[in-house]
Amino acid sequence: MPPVPLHSDDLTDRFRTKRVYRQPRTSDGKRILVDRLWPRGVSKERARLHSWVKEIAPSNELREWFHENPDFWEEFRDRYMLELGHKTDLLSELATLSEDDIITFVYASRNEEQNNAVVLLEYLHNWMTKDMRGKFT
Repeated sequence: MPPVPLHSDDLTDRFRTKRVYRQPRTSDGKRILVDRLWPRGVSKERARLHSWVKEIAPSNELREWFHENPDFWEEFRDRYMLELGHKTDLLSELATLSEDDIITFVYASRNEEQNNAVVLLEYLHNWMTKDMRGKFT
């Protein structure tokens, strides 16, 4: 009988999100900070990051706008997705990382349902299944 794979064959299933303030776990795989600013009160040791990809985060202008207008979630989501459309090199790097491990996008926001990591995860899933079908499988 063949060995059971450690990870799903579907690369889009290998991405997760998690607040950086929550306890790191080995099941997180590669933890990647996807915020433009370093989270307050978190040491590098405590964060246990594989990398910090601040370039994938929303622009400063969009980040500040959403901070001032948190009720405009859908507009933030749409604007951030437009920005992500110009970051295909970074998206490709993230997709490639998932070939060997689980990827957990960590973020500082208190809102676990409406934050940039959630939008990034949604965008990356769509990008990998539609635009890049077959490239990473």
